[in-house]
Amino acid sequence: MNECMNRIKNGIITENPVFIMALGLCPTFAVTTSVGNAIGMGLSSMAVLVFSNLLISAIRNLIPDRVRLPAEIVVVASLVTIVQLLIQGFAPAVYDALGIYIPLIVVNCIILGRAEAYALKAKPIPALFDGIGMGLGFTFALILLGGFREIIGAGSFAGIPLIPDEFHISLFVLPPGAFLVMAFLVAAMQYYQDPDRGKKKAAYPSLEDVKTVVVKPAPKPAAPKPAVEAKAPAPKPAAAEAAKAVETVKEEAAKAAEAVKKEVE
Repeated sequence: MNECMNRIKNGIITENPVFIMALGLCPTFAVTTSVGNAIGMGLSSMAVLVFSNLLISAIRNLIPDRVRLPAEIVVVASLVTIVQLLIQGFAPAVYDALGIYIPLIVVNCIILGRAEAYALKAKPIPALFDGIGMGLGFTFALILLGGFREIIGAGSFAGIPLIPDEFHISLFVLPPGAFLVMAFLVAAMQYYQDPDRGKKKAAYPSLEDVKTVVVKPAPKPAAPKPAVEAKAPAPKPAAAEAAKAVETVKEEAAKAAEAVKKEVE
């Protein structure tokens, strides 16, 4: 049960598909001109996410690796067709407002990304809750973005007038307004997840302080000591005496040879 709750929290906050992972931004910017459109797209995508994760996880051992992506797209396309027909039959106003973006859920990178990253490696129940968490996170992001854009740009929320016409900023209903609101919401989400938020950070020195710091020169490396020349060992006294004895023997031998020569003559 803890793992299932962690999957829901992960989809809404930790790995929010829009604010953290920056997935599915094309439909996010296109349909968030009002809260009604945002809710319709969010719930449609969540339904496809939940059932695609569940089905792909259930048949993951039957899908050959060579046809992994085509099999996932077939599952997602079948679910999107069912969702499209249900919306067209029971909520035609939402169907007309969303238009082509409902069939394009097939290639939404959030759905295929979760199928590849989680559903193919997890059991059906955790995969189901992962789809619920990611769908809730996507819907939450769409409602926030659509709510701010509708309030500031159209002066209403879910069709209820809040701000007089002369105070509307129509830029926020246009694509540039989507980028501006998205930037502020992403910054707020990053600040919320920052573990060091509210803590006093160390003050960095100013440019003037850095300029006044005296930089000492690096010490020069010490010169290498000259190698000591090897001296020949002094001859030992015993060796000198032996050489002298050899010379004495040679002299006596020469004298003896001269004496023998004289006697012969």
